[in-house]
Amino acid sequence: PHVDIKADICNLPFADAVFDVVFCNHVLEHITDDTKAMQELYRVLKPGGFGIFQIPQDLSKEKTYEDFSITSPTERTKHFGQYDHVRIYGRDYFNRLRAVGFKVQELNYCQNLSAETIEQYRLMSGEILPVCFK
Repeated sequence: PHVDIKADICNLPFADAVFDVVFCNHVLEHITDDTKAMQELYRVLKPGGFGIFQIPQDLSKEKTYEDFSITSPTERTKHFGQYDHVRIYGRDYFNRLRAVGFKVQELNYCQNLSAETIEQYRLMSGEILPVCFK
């Protein structure tokens, strides 16, 4: 309701190389053509800029699981964990980002935090954030 710009992530209404930082939090798992969305994120990022593109990820799986024949909310929930998700990313997510041009640092941001700090801030121990540079 309180947004400045509503846009299609696969066709962003911005010129090339306009943002120093792009934060995309739990969006790409909803997008059928996630490669196009990643290309758009790369396009709008300035050289030397960075992005954090957080997604739900199953790090125990090497490959992303997606099946576009699954369209019903019930089946999507069963397969992808939520009715409006179209995939579950595996460890190959980082290489998908690299394939569109990003230099990706895989950051285990909790590895040096105490269990108490992780609990206090409700962080996801073991989650790896992709910090993506152009």
